[in-house]
Amino acid sequence: MSFSRWWTETVAAVGDHVPLPLLALLLVLAAALTGLAWHTFPAWVPRRLPRFRLRRPRFPRLRRRRRPAPDPTPTADPTPEAPTPIAPAAAYLSLADRLAAEGRYAEAVRERLRAMIAELVAHQVVPRQPGLTVREVATTAARNRPATGPTVAAAGEIFAELWYAQRPASADHDRRMRDLAAELHGVLGNPPAAAAQDDAPPTPAAVVPQQAAAREDRP
Repeated sequence: MSFSRWWTETVAAVGDHVPLPLLALLLVLAAALTGLAWHTFPAWVPRRLPRFRLRRPRFPRLRRRRRPAPDPTPTADPTPEAPTPIAPAAAYLSLADRLAAEGRYAEAVRERLRAMIAELVAHQVVPRQPGLTVREVATTAARNRPATGPTVAAAGEIFAELWYAQRPASADHDRRMRDLAAELHGVLGNPPAAAAQDDAPPTPAAVVPQQAAAREDRP
């Protein structure tokens, strides 16, 4: 088959399906698009060809919920309860010395505070009332005996630091409590200064009337 015959049959077959005017219009549009693409080359060419990657499907994993671990750091009680003494102060001091010798400084600090409270109760500075907090003991002592207020407050801070803030106790804490207990004993050993009494006004002297001596008329 010659080229001319093939071309004639091809055009006739296309003309049976597409009208020749429409085919000519499509050819003109194709030529215009080709010329436009040639004129703007290479602006329409992408700099980087897209990459197609097949991603593996991810299936959700069943994970067990972990319970939150409890906080190991205990919170300090702002108003710790003071230990209630049930024995004389000397018994607590003896026990505190024995505990300090064994290296149990936190318990020694507690017993020294009990000895201080027992001494305050013995001098009627603080009432024997179970359930009082360290702050209440210090406030009551400062109100009834102002000289004991700072000492009891400092001892209460050491006790709260060790027993409620859970800080490690050391020999320095026991030494400070020993000094505070000795200071409190010295303050309570001195009787409180008596209030000055106003001087009584002087009693006016009794006025003794003088009797005038009668003069006798001598003749």
